[in-house]
Amino acid sequence: MAAIISVDFQQTFILILLCFFSLLCYSLFFKKPKDSQGCDLPPSPPSLPLIGHLHHLLSTLTHKSLQKLSTKYGPLLHIKIFNVPIILVSSASMAHEIFRSQDVNVSSRGVSAIDESLVFGSFGVINAPYGDYWKFIKKLMATKLLRPQSLERSRGIRAQELHRFYSRVLDKARKTESVEISKEMMKLTNITLCRMSMGRSFSEENGEAEKVRGLVDETYAFTKKMFLAAILRRPLEKLRIPLFKKDIMSVSNRFDELLERILVEHKENLRDEEHQGTDMMDVLLAAYEDKNAEYKITRNHIKSFFVELFVGGSDTSVQTTQWAMAEIINNAKVLERLREEIDSVVGKSRLIQETDIPNLPYLQAVIKEALRLHPPSPLVVRTFQERCEIKGFHIPEKTILVINAYAVMRDADSWEDPDEFKPERFLLSTSSSRSGKEEEKEQTLKYIPFGSGRRGCPGVNLAYIFVGTAIGVMVQCFDWRISGDKVNMEETFKGMNLTMVHPLKCTPVPRTLSFSFTSSS
Repeated sequence: MAAIISVDFQQTFILILLCFFSLLCYSLFFKKPKDSQGCDLPPSPPSLPLIGHLHHLLSTLTHKSLQKLSTKYGPLLHIKIFNVPIILVSSASMAHEIFRSQDVNVSSRGVSAIDESLVFGSFGVINAPYGDYWKFIKKLMATKLLRPQSLERSRGIRAQELHRFYSRVLDKARKTESVEISKEMMKLTNITLCRMSMGRSFSEENGEAEKVRGLVDETYAFTKKMFLAAILRRPLEKLRIPLFKKDIMSVSNRFDELLERILVEHKENLRDEEHQGTDMMDVLLAAYEDKNAEYKITRNHIKSFFVELFVGGSDTSVQTTQWAMAEIINNAKVLERLREEIDSVVGKSRLIQETDIPNLPYLQAVIKEALRLHPPSPLVVRTFQERCEIKGFHIPEKTILVINAYAVMRDADSWEDPDEFKPERFLLSTSSSRSGKEEEKEQTLKYIPFGSGRRGCPGVNLAYIFVGTAIGVMVQCFDWRISGDKVNMEETFKGMNLTMVHPLKCTPVPRTLSFSFTSSS
């Protein structure tokens, strides 16, 4: 592990030196014209010569470094990385103002790092510019891929995999073995997502599953570097300096080889009368072959969709489950109340099902509070496509926007005791003079664990299902023993996702008789 950290640090340090030299040359040979508007930019904190505020982005905990900066200098700041302008937003009111008045303007993340790559490229949904393709795929997700009817059809798959998850944990409990929550949750979400999206899971026997896990890990390793690369792309492109292209294309090509084989296999299965033709890959292949489609997608669009599903779709649920369980274990009263709710609604004769979740408001509140304190992606990055004005300040076009979701959801002006784990804050007040809808709307404006606006995460409902049922099973069926009195909550980054420095390991102790599997489909 130390060797890996050393290598990563060396690579990052070399990148910084390269950027420093390159941007120095850029500043000498490519002078940026002054803003013709002559309007005031948002306030800017003191910076270092040449590199500007780069040192804040290179912090081990970037979100906390930027939060500290905003606490001292204000919720709307203009910072620079070399000569690249960035608008930093750190309060709920300011984030709401931008999403309210500039949603379309900030609905692009900026140009992708390597257009032709399946990883960090423009074929995917995440980096696609706001335009015809993005609107088409967003509509496809809303009407076919992730609509309630589609999720209902795949409910039986999720129920089967949830029971297998329970059985694996129960087997560990009987052997008095510890469980690493993130590893078990990753196995659950990966297998379930694969079965839901492709009608199959990756094989462990032929090394397919191990290959995919390796590719996903390699992709995560690039994420934070690509965050810097995206910021520095424009000046470095003028100097014809590529950024990690060889390594990224290597990962992309291996994903391409794997997914092309699966696409061919899947298309062959469509000829089988027993194949239902209702999973995500079926829908995308049908759109690919539809001559009258609103937008003509390519095979690379389909492959990039699944790359992003593997990389981003599972880790969000994994990290949220790990943080939530850590908070539950550290807060005995929360565990007691949550268990009482599950026992009263679900009972002790059957395993919790996803259809129970709407009747478990405290479980929902626990998940939301875990997401508030520990958002999977604490920094939301967008780009202002056009010049605009915010709170009387001028924002030039093509300025990068960074919303510190971590700071927004710990904003003392919007949240009482913002650093405390209090799920009760998400239970709508019955004594308040305001209506429940008004209270819920107010909370939505300051609660952005999955981003907000048009580019908010489309898979939120599915993520809540994964996390809710997994936590429900672990609380309903087991007590949890840890080493020491409290779980260590120290944070670190896995790519750009927030995770625990010390992965949560605990020993399950069965509290009920084992449950038999009953399909909820």
